[in-house]
Amino acid sequence: MAQAMQPNSTGSLFATDHRPHPLQDALLWVTAVLGVLAFISGMFHNLHLLSSWAGLIGILTGLYSQFVSVTTHERFATLMGLGSAAVGFYLGMAHGGLFGGVIG
Repeated sequence: MAQAMQPNSTGSLFATDHRPHPLQDALLWVTAVLGVLAFISGMFHNLHLLSSWAGLIGILTGLYSQFVSVTTHERFATLMGLGSAAVGFYLGMAHGGLFGGVIG
């Protein structure tokens, strides 16, 4: 009976401490949404302003999210959003940059 009451001690990629983390979850979702937006819009040459700015904000949000994350799940999901934001940012920079065609 006592064996059934002990918590599972095996490690998992999506391990959690079963406590709410509203700030970390919000940062995770913002990073993920900005990452997907930057990645998809980075595929189109004319959307370089959107992809570069969404990617830059996604990178900054993702870095702060990594700094304050508590669980492995948060770190893993944030890293996926951070990576896609970085790829979108670099594609946006290659297609015209943050201010390409607006200033000058």
